[in-house]
Amino acid sequence: MHVDPLTTRPRLSGWTALLIAAVLIVADQLLKAWARSHLTLGAAPEPFVPGLISWQLTYNTGAAWSLLSGATVPLAILRLLVGLGILAYLFRRPQPRLLAVVLSLIAAGAIGNTIDGLWRGRVTDMIVSPALSAVTRAFRAGEFPIFNIADSCVVVGTLLLIVLSFLPERRPQGMAGPRP
Repeated sequence: MHVDPLTTRPRLSGWTALLIAAVLIVADQLLKAWARSHLTLGAAPEPFVPGLISWQLTYNTGAAWSLLSGATVPLAILRLLVGLGILAYLFRRPQPRLLAVVLSLIAAGAIGNTIDGLWRGRVTDMIVSPALSAVTRAFRAGEFPIFNIADSCVVVGTLLLIVLSFLPERRPQGMAGPRP
């Protein structure tokens, strides 16, 4: 763990960020493999946590909400560049712990869906959320899309990144003035 001399905040090493991303990628791939072997394409959702999470196998050849459907390979290449770029950045410039974890989430999600896109030609989705669909229906936006762990990593990571961008930077007392 590195410490930034200007803020004295501990920084997460690139190896730790890589480990976080790897664990999430493995979890994503294991759940996708389970879904492909235990769920039937086109079958009705199977409740897991009633009202909150159900399982339903579907495939997506595009991005979120099926945007850019059919652009599997270009999207996979773009996702791979983003995921590896973030991890390379974290190796070159260790970040404060929370920011490094958030960036690791985004990298894991990008790489998790890259694997499907390049290996299978489509992304495996299986998580249905009736609770999230209730929210989107209230806004007349239809059903919430079926998603996977990688999608969750990207969305949660991005939302946390936005929240972090609004938080003030903390500096130790005696450290005044603009950052170099």
